[in-house]
Amino acid sequence: MLMYEHALAQSRMQEMREEALAASRAHRLYVARRAARRAERAVRRAARLSASVY
Repeated sequence: MLMYEHALAQSRMQEMREEALAASRAHRLYVARRAARRAERAVRRAARLSASVY
């Protein structure tokens, strides 16, 4: 019985570790996309300012 419980606990730990990794990847992707959008807006803003100067 103890071996079974140990195997079950290890399996659960592995699942939780995989879930944490997936969440971490999803969060990094979200942050990267947000940074890309922010950079895109900054480029557009700079282009608008540049156009208004000339």
